Order: sequence, then C-alpha cells, then structure tokens
Amino acid sequence: MTSSSPTERARQLGHGLRRDIELLEALASAEAQERGGLGVVRLARLTGREKSQVSRALKALADEDIVERDPDTLEYRLGWRLFSLVARTSENRLVRAAEPVMHTLSADLEETTHLCVLRGNEVLTLLSVSGHDFRLHGWEGRGVPAARTSAGRVLLMDGTPDELYLRLGGGDLADGFPGSTVHAVQDVWQRVQEARRDGYAQVSEEFEPGLVGVSAPIRDFRGRVVAALNISAPYDRMDGSLPAAGRATALAAERVSAQLGWEPRPRPVRPRFT
Repeated sequence: MTSSSPTERARQLGHGLRRDIELLEALASAEAQERGGLGVVRLARLTGREKSQVSRALKALADEDIVERDPDTLEYRLGWRLFSLVARTSENRLVRAAEPVMHTLSADLEETTHLCVLRGNEVLTLLSVSGHDFRLHGWEGRGVPAARTSAGRVLLMDGTPDELYLRLGGGDLADGFPGSTVHAVQDVWQRVQEARRDGYAQVSEEFEPGLVGVSAPIRDFRGRVVAALNISAPYDRMDGSLPAAGRATALAAERVSAQLGWEPRPRPVRPRFT
C-alpha cells in the first residue's frame, strides 16, 4: 500500500477546507441567524453532503470552537473563536472602509464627520474627518453619553428594552442637562425606534449647547450595527438642514456597510416596550 504524494495530500486538504467553508457559510446565512442555528440534517441538505460527513466535520470544528452546538436544540451556530478572530481585525477594517467615504461626505456637506462605536453606555469616536474650517477637536478616543447623542441612538438599534435598561441604568439620563429630551430608558427607546424608521437619528442641542448632529448605522455582514457615521456642526449653520444631512449620512453609511459584507434584508419586528 503506497502513501499519497504531497500534491495529493494538499489537494485533499484543500477540498476539505472548501467543504468546511461551505458549512460556515451556511451557518452565517439569514436562515441560520433567524433560527439561532441549524441542525445536521438541514446543513447536509444545504451543502449537498452526507449527514455522517457533515456530523464529523461539525464535531471537528466544534472541538476547535469554530462552531458550537446548542445543548438543548442540538443545532449548530458559529462559535466564539471565529468571532474572536474577526473582532481582532474588525475595527482596523472598519476604519479602512469608512475613511474614504467620510472624506467624501465631509467634502459634500462641508462638515465634520465622525466614526463612532459603542463602549458600555458611552459612544467612542475612532476617527474624525473635517470638510470645513470648523472642526470639533479632541473627540477621537473620547467617550460621551450614548443616550443624549445621535450616534448613541443608532448604535443602540439592535438592543431590546431589557438590554437598554442593563446598559443605561435607571437614573435620569439627561444627567442634569436641560437641553436633553431623554430622561428615562423609555425615552431612549422611542428615539431609537424613530431612528430605525428614518434610517438615521438627529439631535439638536441635546448633548451640548450650540451643537447639532445626525448619525446613521454601519452594519457588518450579519446585519448587526457595529458603528455609526456621525455629522456634527454648529446649530446656526446646520439645524435647518438636519433631515437632508441625515439622508446623506445614511447613504454614506450604507456604502461602508456594503464593504463590510452587509446586504439589505427585511427588518425584523422589534419587541414592544412594556
């Protein structure tokens, strides 16, 4: 009995890798995301493979935490290790994808554009690009309250009412600032739903006197909101044009989302606030 050649072994490894990728793509599909996982029978049907082959492949992937099996339903979903690998490069990729779009948006609107992410109950600015002589200095790396900002409201779009309570707490979210229209989590929920309806959020002097802003969500390949594109400007220059700026920012955010692999799908029904 002769052993296979190095070329044959490489071919077999490549074939096995392609089959594993097919399984991972099936587990990343809209069907898998909506159901919370897929079983061996369904995965075998989707990939055109024998159930026994799929079962062995999934077990090997689960042993490495690339996929995980729900102990109750016995269905598989993508595992923590895969998401950990993606997370290590996601912000770098996010900045690379967003920066040229931000330059174009800032030039078109002649305003400052910010790329923001959610950290706990605060919004953190990763990158700022100015298209005007007015620029908001010192925002990069600085955290600001999520509840009172347009960026925070779009970054909270994926949350449920219970998740908002856990993230924001039960105190006065206006934090003593008289311009804020939000005081309780229920107020934030209402603003988040308005942002979902319009495709962008807007605030006028709610965070800082004399400052207005709009923000739109950036989504990853799963459709989850991972960042916000924000335009901020003085009240006397932009307050009357916030809706137009919001629509332009939403289109720019969609371009960044497309580079991250997002494809628009019907929006799921969100839980009611009770």
